[in-house]
Amino acid sequence: MKLHYWLLILATSTFIACQNNPSTNNDEETITSVITKQDCYTYTKNKDTATLTTISSGHIVTGELQYQLFEKDSNKGSIKGEMKGDTLVADYTFGSEGKNSVRQVAFLQKDGKLVEGFGEVIEKDGKMVFKNLSTLKFGGTIEFTKIICN
Repeated sequence: MKLHYWLLILATSTFIACQNNPSTNNDEETITSVITKQDCYTYTKNKDTATLTTISSGHIVTGELQYQLFEKDSNKGSIKGEMKGDTLVADYTFGSEGKNSVRQVAFLQKDGKLVEGFGEVIEKDGKMVFKNLSTLKFGGTIEFTKIICN
């Protein structure tokens, strides 16, 4: 009789433990949907336009960036970088004039916009990078306004 009692307790405990353990897949989907965020931005001034779409997952940001500046070659490509405080610093891999290039870009979050930063650049490991991120100038340049993504 004691053996039957202990088997019943063991079976009940196992059943309860399995019921209280939610599916890992559902947890991962919930976490992913909470962390991943898509934002879209546009810039238009005179005959210049640019678009930026970002996908953020934690501090990592990827996306697409395209410039169509009047009387200059347009370029389109992808970004991959990270948020450093209120500044997005990323590598922009793009094609222009039939050539693929990589250059560093930086955008400051300010008043619901992303303001592109400019500064002195150097070539490092086959790409153009900012010589000193702390000396970048933001404002009076390209300001991306947030829009609803299509």
